[in-house]
Amino acid sequence: MSEPLLKVEGLKQYFRINSHFTVRAVDGVNFTINPGETYGLVGESGSGKSTIGRSVIRLYEPTKGKITFDGRDISGKMNRETEKHLRTGMQMIFQDPMACLNPRKKVSDIIAQGLDIHHICATQKERNDRISEILEQVGLAPEHATRYPHQFSGGQRQRIGIARSLAVHPKFVVCDEAVSALDVSIQSQIINLLLDLKEQNNLTYLFISHDLSVIKYISDRIG
Repeated sequence: MSEPLLKVEGLKQYFRINSHFTVRAVDGVNFTINPGETYGLVGESGSGKSTIGRSVIRLYEPTKGKITFDGRDISGKMNRETEKHLRTGMQMIFQDPMACLNPRKKVSDIIAQGLDIHHICATQKERNDRISEILEQVGLAPEHATRYPHQFSGGQRQRIGIARSLAVHPKFVVCDEAVSALDVSIQSQIINLLLDLKEQNNLTYLFISHDLSVIKYISDRIG
């Protein structure tokens, strides 16, 4: 057995509301995810699934516990090298494809945001080629790069969100209710796309959902 790509030990995520009340959103969670695996995290609405995903990717500062990603401790204060390793190695696909895309930016700039921040592309041509390549991978045309998010359907917007998450060549992707906001007819297309992309790019998924049938279809293990 290889070392787990992600190891979560005793994760606690509390939100202090006032001096008398603290919400214990996540209270002592343990799990591991192996390289190349899809780990399904299932629970009813409000059970803390999305909070776990956001804590793992460090959108939230964990209250307690240890998170190890790719052999590095990412649960506390990180140095610059570890933070860059996390930001490029781990990405997230959000639930609402409209809310997570900047309506003022063209699709090309949305997808290339990570490329620009981490200086992954040396030239403008390399940047444009990577945008075209990733758009084709998610089932969109290169000419879609010049359009704005409001010009697309919900399913197409989720494809743009997926493209953005894969642009920096991550190893690990948190899929936070990635299909729950979509029509049932589109859900199966996006799920099959995620499975294809996993094979093509050698990805590992944490797939968060409240839908048991979706979790059963896509997951290797379920928590």
